[in-house]
Amino acid sequence: MRFTRQVLLLQIGVVVLVVGLGVLLVSLLLRSTLTEQYGLRALAIAKSVAADPVVVEGAAARRQGGALEERVQAVTKANDALFVVITDDHEIRLAHPTPSEVGRKVSTPAEALSGQDVVSAVQSGTLGLSVRSKTPIWQGERVVGEVSVGFEVATLTGDLNRLLLITLAFAAGALLLGAGASALLNRRLRRVTHGLEPHELTELLYEREAVLHGISEGVLAVDGTQRVSVRNGEAERLLGINLPVGAQVEELDLSPRVRKAVEEGQPVDNLLAVAGNRVLVVNSRAVRRDDRALGTVLTFRDRTDLDTLSRELDGIRSLSDGLRAQRHEFANRLHTLSGLLQLGHHAEAEEYLQTLTETTSARSLPLRGDAVTDPYLQALLVAKSEQGLEKGVELKLADDSFVRGSVTDPVAAGTVIGNLVDNALHAARMGPRRPATVEVGLFADGTALHVSVVDSGPGVPAPVRLNLFDEGVSTKLSPGHGLGLALARQAARARGGDVWLADPGEDSSGALFVAKLPDLLVEADS
Repeated sequence: MRFTRQVLLLQIGVVVLVVGLGVLLVSLLLRSTLTEQYGLRALAIAKSVAADPVVVEGAAARRQGGALEERVQAVTKANDALFVVITDDHEIRLAHPTPSEVGRKVSTPAEALSGQDVVSAVQSGTLGLSVRSKTPIWQGERVVGEVSVGFEVATLTGDLNRLLLITLAFAAGALLLGAGASALLNRRLRRVTHGLEPHELTELLYEREAVLHGISEGVLAVDGTQRVSVRNGEAERLLGINLPVGAQVEELDLSPRVRKAVEEGQPVDNLLAVAGNRVLVVNSRAVRRDDRALGTVLTFRDRTDLDTLSRELDGIRSLSDGLRAQRHEFANRLHTLSGLLQLGHHAEAEEYLQTLTETTSARSLPLRGDAVTDPYLQALLVAKSEQGLEKGVELKLADDSFVRGSVTDPVAAGTVIGNLVDNALHAARMGPRRPATVEVGLFADGTALHVSVVDSGPGVPAPVRLNLFDEGVSTKLSPGHGLGLALARQAARARGGDVWLADPGEDSSGALFVAKLPDLLVEADS
């Protein structure tokens, strides 16, 4: 038998038991109450008879029948009583509904002759079982007899049966209501548990715990009301925030891309997102059962180390591409110079060599002098300069640049400077101004490196400035962009610095980005 059916039968059984006990208790209470009410009614009639002067005088004189008998018959008929009996102080009947019983001793004890009222006594007499009450007849200070009034038990039982029928009707209604409520609760239970049995739920719990805490990926599940329903410790570690079960998604400090994936509930594959100082790969799937949306499940993989290696590789690739381009260009120039010398055109060869020297000096402007002594920064500037030339953009080093120390974290420097310069080269190339230029300023302040990158492009549109550093926000039209600035700010803030958009001034229409990287340099004199 299914568990839900067992619960239904148990609930109905409990309802039947409770209703049955209730009816039993009510019937006992009703019988006790009705007996008491009939007893009090009989006592009231008896007291009224005992207070009649004719009755008092007749009882004192021990006169049988006559006026006393008339009083008894009238009172019995008027109150639908079974009997009204008057006795003297020796328990001899002076008046009785049955004339043949007059003059005989009463069949039940005459307790009222002691001067006390007797209420609700169910006794059997000559007229059968009855509910009777007795009261003494007083003449001054002396008890001269008693009055006994009784009602037939059948009358009491009839009233009790009528009340019990009403009670049973209410009990049946309560039973039907309880059974209906149990059936609805049973249906609700099946819907909530999706028809699963307790042992199946237990197995699911064990499997869920094993899966959640046995994998290296972060898991976050959100129900249909945008509340956290399931998460594991790896998800909290990767996102860098607490994920309390039951919390609303809008209350969590999630990155824009992760929040959008949760709120939209659409399938997402290998979405890159920045969380704290980590780069995560996010996958999202909507969960449905029986055409009902249950929520969204997201998984997170840490790609920080891989992304760091990728950025290092990109830097090396950029430098090698620049060196390869220079080698190819210098080989062509050496071939030209060799041909001039072989043909005996010494003057032309000398003029061509002078031209090459001036061009090389001009193109190596970012590295001239001792403004920047760190080899990694030099290589990065050379590589970006070559990339700029390929795009028709001139990369310049600011005249007041001065960095004499060595970089301790080339990856962080490459992430910040490389992304800022790449964005500036793109903006300058797409801008209307010609010649297109990008100026890089590098300034050492103790162990801190300050970076400024300004381009000749159209600048950053006003609607984008507020969320420019959010992942996915980009001024580029082609898809797949929007992580460069977020990664640059993340790398800077991981070292206690920052990256921000500054005012380039009235003389420039481009964008000016400024970065501060604390504890990045080792001073030359140390």
